[in-house]
Amino acid sequence: MNWILLIIAGLFEVAFAFCLSKAKETTGTEMYAWYAGFMVTLTVSMVLLIKATQTLPIGTAYAVWTGVGAVGTVVVGILVFKEPATFLRLFFITTLIASIIGLKVVSH
Repeated sequence: MNWILLIIAGLFEVAFAFCLSKAKETTGTEMYAWYAGFMVTLTVSMVLLIKATQTLPIGTAYAVWTGVGAVGTVVVGILVFKEPATFLRLFFITTLIASIIGLKVVSH
């Protein structure tokens, strides 16, 4: 169950990075709404990470959390913000995913 919470926490990390990026692009009330979304998603992500680390090793949990966030943020950047999807970028994201899976496999 805590692995699921950890993955969800990583997805909320992607959401807070998305909100932060959208806030940078806007002004006025809309900017504040994106910053509010950032604060909410940041809080949810941290709470879920704390919950997951109650039974998972902190080193593994933090690495998986940041890995899920990094992969998700790159994917959102490519799909939403039209960032380049070069071969090397996709290659290294693939190796990051393999490393996250590897950490799960070797964790007790």
